[in-house]
Amino acid sequence: MIQKKWAVLLASTILLAGCGNAVSEEAVQQDETAPAEAPEPAKEEVPVPEEAPEEPEPPVEQAEPAYRLNPANWGVEPIGEAPAQAVLLTIDDAPAEHSVGMAETLKAAGVPAIFFVNGHFLDTEEEKANLKKIHEMGFAIGNHTYSHTNLKTIDDAQQREEIISLSAAVEEIIGEKPVFFRAPNGTNTDFSKGLVEAEGMLLMNWSYGYDWEKQYSEAGALADIMVNTEFLRNGANLLMHDRAWTAKALPAIIEGLKNKGYGFIDPADIERAGK
Repeated sequence: MIQKKWAVLLASTILLAGCGNAVSEEAVQQDETAPAEAPEPAKEEVPVPEEAPEEPEPPVEQAEPAYRLNPANWGVEPIGEAPAQAVLLTIDDAPAEHSVGMAETLKAAGVPAIFFVNGHFLDTEEEKANLKKIHEMGFAIGNHTYSHTNLKTIDDAQQREEIISLSAAVEEIIGEKPVFFRAPNGTNTDFSKGLVEAEGMLLMNWSYGYDWEKQYSEAGALADIMVNTEFLRNGANLLMHDRAWTAKALPAIIEGLKNKGYGFIDPADIERAGK
């Protein structure tokens, strides 16, 4: 009987030992087969490239010019096959009271022109806005000095100030400097000629004009003389001003020139200084 009990006890002990070993091996097996959680790799910081500074746009190159200014008579001559029967329209003392209206008249007729600007007409925000309107309508802007002073009556430093300060004022308003220059009264000095050339502007006077004369301060008389003068010829450089009677005469001047077979020279087609 005692031997039987010892046999039972011995069998139970062996069984328990076997179960314990089975649990341990299963746990070990699970530890070995379960994938170990690897630590997340450190994220590499990708450097953000610095934005390259914007390079200034190169100046707009002029297309092949079709006309050339003749300083012997201040007329404009064709280059190659450009139409010879054409004239250049220019308006001084802009943008005073009538320049925007004159620009609108020209724009409606499809006629180009140069508006020569004085700095004393750029004193107010309204005047600056008027210049911008004229430029945005597609018209060339010229330098006519800051205060319309006769250049022969002032010294070199004052001449420089008259010309350079006006170009700077125009650039601030429209984003570009003038490429044409006309001296008040058409009066230049050796200094002003050299400065204008150094600044890359084309020095220009005119072939004829009348609207400052008393007998032509009426629209009908002015339109008649501008179209029927003996000085009208191919390439003529027509001078007008920001005047009430000139603004009123402008449609008839355009129409009269067209009726005589004249076209209108685009300032952008004139060969610039240094070309």
